Amino acid sequence: MSSRDAQLLARDAGVDLVEIAANANPPVVKIIDWGKYQYQKMKEEAKNRKKAREKQSELKQMKIGLKISDNDLNIKVRKIKGFLEDGDHVKIMIVFRGREMAHKEVGQELLNKVLDLLENDAIVEGKPQFNGRNLSVGIRKK
Repeated sequence: MSSRDAQLLARDAGVDLVEIAANANPPVVKIIDWGKYQYQKMKEEAKNRKKAREKQSELKQMKIGLKISDNDLNIKVRKIKGFLEDGDHVKIMIVFRGREMAHKEVGQELLNKVLDLLENDAIVEGKPQFNGRNLSVGIRKK
């Protein structure tokens, strides 16, 4: 169709003639409502941005006290595995209360026990660090 006929057709329909592929021979054009087209394009870009944000992994924290029982520890390890399955990074914190700071080696042993339980599912990111009354280490999915 000639460009003149296409312009007349678009004007009669009350919509716009939009060039889609300028480099093609002959150039490809579409008869569309430009405002509606822009609105749909904006909605699609917003949807894509939202999907991109959803895929980003979060940093989850799991706090564990020194006096935790074996069953409670297994429950927390199972929860950590769930976070890792979802693609999240996990920060494990061993919390020291009161005079427990005098026995830092007990906290280190507990952290090693947790990391041993997670060795098939997680990779340790960095060395365990003391921050105030907490011993923490970051892990991510293998």
